[in-house]
Amino acid sequence: MRAALAAAVAVLAALAVSAAAGGQPPSGVARPPDEAALSDPQLGAELYAGNCSSCHGIDGRGVYGPAQRGAGNVKGLGPTLKGVGAQAADFYLRTGYMPLGNVHEQPYRRRVLFSEREIRALVAYVASLSPGPPIPQTSPGSGNVATGLHAFTEHCAGCHQVVAEGGYVTDVRVPPIKQDSPVQIAEAVRIGPYLMPTFSKTAISDAELNSIVAYLQQAKKPDDRGGWGIGHVGPVPEGIVAWFVAACVLVFTCVLIGRRAKA
Repeated sequence: MRAALAAAVAVLAALAVSAAAGGQPPSGVARPPDEAALSDPQLGAELYAGNCSSCHGIDGRGVYGPAQRGAGNVKGLGPTLKGVGAQAADFYLRTGYMPLGNVHEQPYRRRVLFSEREIRALVAYVASLSPGPPIPQTSPGSGNVATGLHAFTEHCAGCHQVVAEGGYVTDVRVPPIKQDSPVQIAEAVRIGPYLMPTFSKTAISDAELNSIVAYLQQAKKPDDRGGWGIGHVGPVPEGIVAWFVAACVLVFTCVLIGRRAKA
């Protein structure tokens, strides 16, 4: 048993070294050539070795520099995956946050590189590394939109805007979240991706989270009754439009005064 385990670790290590040395392939991910013949556990292990282990470690303990262990992710190397469970793995893979082409760049939503089967296999493999939270379940239908608006305004709008269109904090991109599914919203709230704070069930209860999801679902198609949405990206474009209108009025006034002066 120990010999088989040692052999498996050796194979995974070899794959990790090969992936790290060769860099990302043109497709963005490294896939085993016999993928169709592999079971889901085997597929998850090989995908992890080829795409994740060079940053997160062959056993999910993370990759740290000489003085980094226990001091956080100082130089942008991969943090530990111990204890993250299926919840974090599912979020990062389904939003395209991972894998990163460069470990020093900020993760952001992009094209998902893995198939549905590959995602399921990878999520199961990461979850098997150590106990962690499962993929959360949401029930927007049991939430209250008004309560969700209040909770979202209190906890989230400072960065994401009350219309959930994202924004910009110093040196950090704040993504729009209207395109996220209810499960992805719940996952983000609980794990706090990148620099976002983590909200425990004490800070935001499951009932409040359902209400936040209900509000965001409604915000995807807002009712612009009596107004112009202007892209629903908040006060910046509205201010620009105001300045544009004011400039037109000013030019018209100057032209009118000039004509009267000539007369």
